[in-house]
Amino acid sequence: MPEQESLHLVTYCGLCAERARIPPQARQLRETLRLEGYDDWHQYVPHLKETYPDFVKFLEMLTTTDCNCRSGQGGPPDCEMRNCAKERKVDACPLCKDYPCAKVEAFAGRYPTLIQDGKRMQKIGVEKWIEEQEQRVKRGLVYADLRYDVH
Repeated sequence: MPEQESLHLVTYCGLCAERARIPPQARQLRETLRLEGYDDWHQYVPHLKETYPDFVKFLEMLTTTDCNCRSGQGGPPDCEMRNCAKERKVDACPLCKDYPCAKVEAFAGRYPTLIQDGKRMQKIGVEKWIEEQEQRVKRGLVYADLRYDVH
């Protein structure tokens, strides 16, 4: 059984683009705005005077957002995969004896690496899988880049 702290980094389905891309980009934009002087001179631009402080608060919130389906702070509240995993008392869908099920297969239609990544988790275990995912993030991989957009 994986440690609870490690599980905090794993969604039930195995995906999370928000944690990998949004906070670092929000931090970078916040720092760029600060370096360019927006924190000082926004007050002299009529359309920024009122909105900029709220925008900065929003950016700062994004830098610390912990989008986590385990805590109820991320993902849709009616996520079938989360509800199923909780019902079956598994820490992640790939740890279920029925993986990949029809729910996962339907979801994987948008994410071509999902099932193989889940099988990798089964093979090497959650702790090692997390280490591999962290290395992928360091190389710039974000699951949203591997997604087929449905319009």
